[in-house]
Amino acid sequence: MKIAAMAAGAVGAYFGGRMQAGGHDVAYIARRAHLDALRKDGLKIESVHGDLHLPKVNATPDSKEVITLQNGVDSYERVSSVLGKDATCPGTAYIAAVLGGPGVMRHTSKFATMRVGRMDGKPDAKLTAFVEAAKAANIDVQPQDDMNRERWQKFIFLSSMAGVNCMMREPIGKVLADPDTRAFYRKLMEECLAVGQKSGAKVPNSWIDDRMTFSDNAPPGMKASMLHDLEAGNRLELDWLTGKIVALGKELGVPTPGSEAVYAAVKLHRMGSAKG
Repeated sequence: MKIAAMAAGAVGAYFGGRMQAGGHDVAYIARRAHLDALRKDGLKIESVHGDLHLPKVNATPDSKEVITLQNGVDSYERVSSVLGKDATCPGTAYIAAVLGGPGVMRHTSKFATMRVGRMDGKPDAKLTAFVEAAKAANIDVQPQDDMNRERWQKFIFLSSMAGVNCMMREPIGKVLADPDTRAFYRKLMEECLAVGQKSGAKVPNSWIDDRMTFSDNAPPGMKASMLHDLEAGNRLELDWLTGKIVALGKELGVPTPGSEAVYAAVKLHRMGSAKG
């Protein structure tokens, strides 16, 4: 199968690398120093599931069709408006990963799960073939019947963790260890859940308890990618995560005071700094 990993940052590099190691023809969509390193030295994956070095990879700055795993609850709409709905499927990824440098990907969590499905729920032979190929490459991939619910479930968890990580400048373990920051983290998830339910997503109230348990069992040093970017001085996903909750809350009439506080506290850093 021919696969394009766009963009081949930490998440794209991990899943793309596993697919290439499984015998598939993978193109890595990258840019700048990361692109140069991939072309020169290949891809190195440092993972709790086993390290991997692919000395020769096909790295390019262009692509045509995608399954979108980009963070943000509206990434499917943004991507499909360019590529078309028939060429785009929403997906989510659960993985703790960060680029350790150009051409080097570090996977630090035991979990590395991909969930995919068509937004309209229709059968899709190409998507089914991709799922089977990913399974054959030992990727934990799970087809979903209700991708709107799935993407909101991921968004509730990710946006809340990213928000509290960046506001406190601490990984999830320290956030959960303090009763005040733990309660604030839960409040962010409750606000996002209310926004998602008001928008029509069929996410159960029990999802909050599920994610709190998941967070308690996650590596204590785990950070959302937005905190990694904040620490590196890179541009942030703030407007597509916390900012989106605030905007949708205003549009739907759902109060989001916690999310508004996070947005105000982190906003001045969202365009990055000179070191990034």
